[in-house]
Amino acid sequence: METIIILTFILGYLAITLEHNLKIDKLIPALGMMALLWALIALTHLPVFEVNTELKELEATHLDEILLHHLGKTAEILVFLLGAMTIVEIIDYFDGFATIKGYIQTKRKRTLLWIFAILGFILSAIIDNLTATIVLITILQKVIKDRNLRLWFAGLIIIAANAGGAWSPIGDVTTTMLWIANKVTVTQLILHVLLPSIVCMVLPTYIASRMSVFQGEIEGDFGNEKPKSPYASTMLYLGLGSIVFVPVFKTITHLPPYVGMMLSLAVVAAFAEIYSSSKFSLSEVHADESNDPVGHHSPVHHSLSRIEMPSILFFLGILMAVAALESLGMLFHFAETLEQTMPKLGTEPVGELVSDLVVLILGVGSAVIDNVPLVAASIGMFSVPLDDAVWHFIAYSAGTGGSMLIIGSAAGVVAMGMEKIDFFWYLKKIAWLAFVGFIGGAVIFIALRNFVL
Repeated sequence: METIIILTFILGYLAITLEHNLKIDKLIPALGMMALLWALIALTHLPVFEVNTELKELEATHLDEILLHHLGKTAEILVFLLGAMTIVEIIDYFDGFATIKGYIQTKRKRTLLWIFAILGFILSAIIDNLTATIVLITILQKVIKDRNLRLWFAGLIIIAANAGGAWSPIGDVTTTMLWIANKVTVTQLILHVLLPSIVCMVLPTYIASRMSVFQGEIEGDFGNEKPKSPYASTMLYLGLGSIVFVPVFKTITHLPPYVGMMLSLAVVAAFAEIYSSSKFSLSEVHADESNDPVGHHSPVHHSLSRIEMPSILFFLGILMAVAALESLGMLFHFAETLEQTMPKLGTEPVGELVSDLVVLILGVGSAVIDNVPLVAASIGMFSVPLDDAVWHFIAYSAGTGGSMLIIGSAAGVVAMGMEKIDFFWYLKKIAWLAFVGFIGGAVIFIALRNFVL
């Protein structure tokens, strides 16, 4: 029966990976795989276990209890993401991101490249790499008319956004998963991963800035386009500040991060409603986006209607599917096998269970296979303690490794859709830059861990 379960997971995973070829949204195989795995466990009465991380052993439990346990852990991530997505949509409702465009004044291509790379790195650490990519490519389309040049900029934005998301607990879904699962703390994550992430962004950006495509100035005029709302800047800073407040709230109260995100959402939503009901109203601006007259006057309702629910359902399906394998003890036994067979690299072991090589392979693999299930599996496999170096290395590798292929990260996929970037164009032009950045950051991480921290 375990063979059938593994086969079901592999087939579901394959369908997720080939979603573009099959023309089936990846949420469908993810949800189907989740339901089938748990149904097989229930119908065949397979024993289920909970991993005792302190004793590093499996403890038998009941199906209802373990299912509720994993659903609760998954719900923490999903509610957190829902709150963050809604805040970002509220900022966008007030055209807050147009404020960023006002800071771009230069026409020099090399300077613009550094501006977009640094913005991508910083924004992705606050509003996540997917949203940062959407915002910056939207600005890019208004600033640069030459599509071929925009493709180069978009490729470097993907690298910068993924690098920026890796060191922040709210910057990438996988890093958020590690943070919520109590595998990393904010201060230690930043201490270990920030510098490698900076190298991962700076190295390819510097190399690209020396290339002929980024020499000279862009053509055309930026214009003097102003935000549609007088509250644009206020809502931008309030929204970004409220998201940054979440780790602070967790540190002070020791409550799960989603509680702080809900508080931040409440504050931002309250200001949004107040500004919306003032003399200036955005109801006419958004009137053509909904048939609901009530939603026109409520930025919160409008923002909630624009949430990426397919992404939320995909995360639900894939996380609960991986949880099924974890509950059967498969991931735990696989980790034991790794411990016995994989060599320990470097001057000292990277924790008790994995080596640098394993984590680097995970990073490269995240360019081919979605990094969410890879990190979910690693959480279930490894029993190393809180803030062990291996968790920080996983955060770095899974967050930045996806840049090596256009389909390897959410940022890459959304950029692919917005700019119609060809898979093989990216593979030829950008992939090697992403690889250089990935390896450069990994070398810095290992050096810091072995000789400094």
